[in-house]
Amino acid sequence: MTDAEMIECREPGRQMERLRAIMHRLRAPGGCPWDAEQTHGSLVTNLIEEAYETVDAIQRCDMEHLEEELGDLLLQVIFHSELAEEAKRFNLDDVARGISEKLVRRHPHVFGESSAGTSDAVLQQWDEIKRGEKGTTDQPYLHGVGKGLPALLRASKLQKKAAKVGFDWPTQTGVLAKIREEILELEAAVDEQDLAAVDEELGDLLFSVVNLARFRKLDPEVVMAAANEKFERRFNEMESRLKAKGKTLEQASESEMDDAWEAAKKAR
Repeated sequence: MTDAEMIECREPGRQMERLRAIMHRLRAPGGCPWDAEQTHGSLVTNLIEEAYETVDAIQRCDMEHLEEELGDLLLQVIFHSELAEEAKRFNLDDVARGISEKLVRRHPHVFGESSAGTSDAVLQQWDEIKRGEKGTTDQPYLHGVGKGLPALLRASKLQKKAAKVGFDWPTQTGVLAKIREEILELEAAVDEQDLAAVDEELGDLLFSVVNLARFRKLDPEVVMAAANEKFERRFNEMESRLKAKGKTLEQASESEMDDAWEAAKKAR
């Protein structure tokens, strides 16, 4: 089948080939000027945005949009693989081969002879194999954990990794006590008008709050996203109530905003 025929192919089981053919055509001479200009670096923002939009569809249990967002995310993998193939570094097959071999290698309890009867045992085994593969057994235990991740998510990964060797609170009571302690230290820094200390203590407080989310088996990014959505929903409701009274956000007084906000909270 020629490239032109593959681009028109609707045959089940060959749609990955079709997608690769489309991407190749977009990058080829006479293709799309925008696609032809892209680099690994220029596509970073797109990759991040598509990942978060996929997460949003999952959180909303929107299966229709999840299918679409997974396609957009897959396009990023295809795009980067095409760029690498053009540079004669690797291609999509190499990417698929690499992850396939990694999955088999890190699941010896499925594809080999080891045993791991619980999720915790699987994760511990995975971590040991990973450290051995990357030659980091002589590096600090937390070496390389979550590099490049958003700060809240990396904090959670650092804490999870530390907890694997027993560095953790025995109960959530200790975590809550730590949060209270950090709040007091932050208040003291604010009272002393010590900006550097406020910066540090605020970070410590956020880190402790992430610890509570992790302890409760919650993803801090998901929790934060839900809080953002709630704030936006209530703010929009507050704005709507002010408009109904003939006031814009800029025109409303602080007390009028407070009243509309409280009403918005009760409404939703």
